[in-house]
Amino acid sequence: MSAVTEPSTPQPVRSSTVLPFWSAVRTIFVLEMKQRLRGKGWYWMLGIWFVVIGFIFVLGTGVIGTMENQGGILFDLIVGFVLLFGLLVAPGLSANAINGDRAGGTLAILQVTLITPGQLLAGKWLASWVGSLAFLILSCPFIFWALALGGVNVQEALVSLLMLAVELGVVCAIGVGVSSLATRPLFSIVSTYMLVALLAVGTVIVFGLSTLLVMEEQTVRSSYYTYPEGSFDSSGAPAPDAEMECVSQTNIYEVPNTQYITWILAANPFVVVADAVPYSLPDAPRGNGAAMGYVEGPYYSPGVMETISQGVRSAQAGPDLEMTCEESMGGRQPLPQGVPIWPLGLGIQLLLAGALLLIGRRRLTMPAKRLAQGTRIA
Repeated sequence: MSAVTEPSTPQPVRSSTVLPFWSAVRTIFVLEMKQRLRGKGWYWMLGIWFVVIGFIFVLGTGVIGTMENQGGILFDLIVGFVLLFGLLVAPGLSANAINGDRAGGTLAILQVTLITPGQLLAGKWLASWVGSLAFLILSCPFIFWALALGGVNVQEALVSLLMLAVELGVVCAIGVGVSSLATRPLFSIVSTYMLVALLAVGTVIVFGLSTLLVMEEQTVRSSYYTYPEGSFDSSGAPAPDAEMECVSQTNIYEVPNTQYITWILAANPFVVVADAVPYSLPDAPRGNGAAMGYVEGPYYSPGVMETISQGVRSAQAGPDLEMTCEESMGGRQPLPQGVPIWPLGLGIQLLLAGALLLIGRRRLTMPAKRLAQGTRIA
């Protein structure tokens, strides 16, 4: 007698073939961080970073120790150097995140899992950002030390740290995006550095060259105090009873209308950080020169980042076509912030990073229709 085989009952097919977003992102993040922490080079980089920032802090303390606003100048100096070094470190932590796995033959293993390209990019970016934030956290002792010297309020410090973290995140996003597009790790690292240089240095060069396009002949009136011509004796010294008088001169010069091209500087990382910080003004401007920031009194010494902020605000205000005698005798004071330019710059940076990540997500979608010649699969 032959056995009767019963037909097997079909098993239900899973309706969900996508992992929860944050669960997949956390998986990629943990894998990346374990790989970074396993190597000794990571700790060497942190140690070198700490030594360099500490050296700059000690050197700056010795140089500006006798100046007024010591705490504010030193704080701005540390923030500026942390941003500069962060722009150098962040591309190295992110620009080989994708094609480095492709070169090692591990990217294809992740692509055949339920992890989507968007989750893969998000996990890689988050790991790169956290890695760059470790350098920022390592710099906090020097930042808080400068803060303890006075001259900087807590709001300025918090906004500075927040904007530094945001800029590092943007640069890491640009690096991950370029890494997903380029096939070679070296090419993606160089390309990321070039994009960062375009934002940090290229915007300044383009702004400087653009001033030639907005030159216009303007009548400039400058006034100053001097002694009358008949009040000097034979030795050239003014008479004891001579009184100074205000003299005005009017000349025609070609001056740049920088208020039309200041937006070029908006995407500069240093401008974004400097313009976002709410610097506390020492005194409210007084007198006829208040509109352009001139007041009677001692010269105010701003820090590095505040100088950048003041330069951008001065460019937004345009050329000063009239200088009164009071302005010529008074000290230059900080300009009050008008329309902030940092939201525009941050928006441009986010648009660039988002476009690179979006294109990179399409490149990582499987199955791939086309691959560049020499691209490693597994």
